Amino acid sequence: MYVCNCNGLRQRDVALAIESGARRPRDVFERNGCSAQCAKCVCEMRQMIDDSRQAFALAAE
Repeated sequence: MYVCNCNGLRQRDVALAIESGARRPRDVFERNGCSAQCAKCVCEMRQMIDDSRQAFALAAE
């Protein structure tokens, strides 16, 4: 499924960027060699980043 239609970023692209250390949507764009266009995807990216942090915190317990 696409997260960012403007740049053609799929969920797996965003997930890989997060696994590589992206902490903000800006980091996701940088790691994929693009930049925000319309920014409709930023909220979904933030949610994916937050979900990843929560999962990591639970795993660390």
